[in-house]
Amino acid sequence: MSRVFVTGLGFISSIGNDEDSVVDNLRHLRHGIELFEPLQVPESPVKLAAPVKDFDVESFDPEDWTYPAQYRLRREVLRSFSPHVLYAYCSMKQAIDNAGLDEHEVSNLDTGIYTASAGSSRFLHRSLEKMYKRGIMRCNPLNIVSSVAGTVSFNLVSNFQIQGVSTGFASACASSGHALGFAFEEIRRGKQKRMFVVGAEDCNFDSIVPFAVMRALSLSDHPDSAARPFDKKRSGFVSSGGGVTMILESEEEVARRGASVYGEIVGWGQASDGYNVAISHPDGRGLQNAMRLALKDARITASDIQYLNAHAPSTPIGDLSEVIAMKEVFGTDKGPMISSTKALSGHGLSLSSILESGICMLAYKHGMVPGSANIDELMDEAGGLNIIRESIEMKPEYVMSNSSGFGGANTSLIFRSCQN
Repeated sequence: MSRVFVTGLGFISSIGNDEDSVVDNLRHLRHGIELFEPLQVPESPVKLAAPVKDFDVESFDPEDWTYPAQYRLRREVLRSFSPHVLYAYCSMKQAIDNAGLDEHEVSNLDTGIYTASAGSSRFLHRSLEKMYKRGIMRCNPLNIVSSVAGTVSFNLVSNFQIQGVSTGFASACASSGHALGFAFEEIRRGKQKRMFVVGAEDCNFDSIVPFAVMRALSLSDHPDSAARPFDKKRSGFVSSGGGVTMILESEEEVARRGASVYGEIVGWGQASDGYNVAISHPDGRGLQNAMRLALKDARITASDIQYLNAHAPSTPIGDLSEVIAMKEVFGTDKGPMISSTKALSGHGLSLSSILESGICMLAYKHGMVPGSANIDELMDEAGGLNIIRESIEMKPEYVMSNSSGFGGANTSLIFRSCQN
């Protein structure tokens, strides 16, 4: 079985649209949360979001969008895009440049892609609305392609001429964790030499406010304190969007190309709560099992993990469930450094796992472990866990990244630092 390395990253996120910006904001605990203009209407109880900066994609006509000039696309390409597809495309272009791949290395039978996305509810609603008002045959024939859950895969596979395996994952907030785990398996088992893994989500009125009905969102209008994982007064998550790409390659490909690497994926685990359609198991049963399976897969013990990027979305139930799970796996005697970077980036749903795994790779390259921001008073149940409140200058060896989604889906990924 082949070892699997991370050789490329691309970020389009609320905390930066390139590696240097993301690192700087993580290091100094600067968030991307703001009073989001589309939410400043009487019918919306939610006022805050963490949108991508330097992109204006509110229009239903992609020709009206503005975004960084280096990613300029032709009209015929944009016709099948929704906003998060543009984010994904830009992050993938960035990752390809970052990894130093040529066209043949991107497009061949040994290179595949797994994506994670919920689709574009806003574009799907608009498409159906026009269909009912104007008639079925008067709609853009690409409306479906641009809006359903597979749209990221459809567009990236065609535009980058991917010839290897491809599919999309939809397990809510665990989606890109599943995509990463299964991409790791494709390379480890020798089925592919290289995999792109991409997570992306819209950030607009339609993608945000439905979560308010579930009482899952923070209703605060204070950007500096709304997202507060592990705090006693946490009241819900702050939505985000964007696109992140991670490139995985086999040990043989890394050696052949003389490629630089961020780190190595050494194991992963997935397990289900088997409990509730929307609420985490009170004891974090599925997440406990996912973490234990990941440790077993990586052939290490809990004491080897030095940093854990927690799912912790800043919800009363979700954070508590994860705290209990982490205590069961790691105990309360020091244990790994723990933080939730959602206090800075917001919660990107399908995007979150790959964003946070990418952040773990930045911890390796830049020798920095990001802190957990906005904790005024640590929740009582987290006592005994090593939750860090400031960023720490150090390069950990083993790190773990957790994600949990609707239906009790849980993933846990383990990475190891390495030198070329």
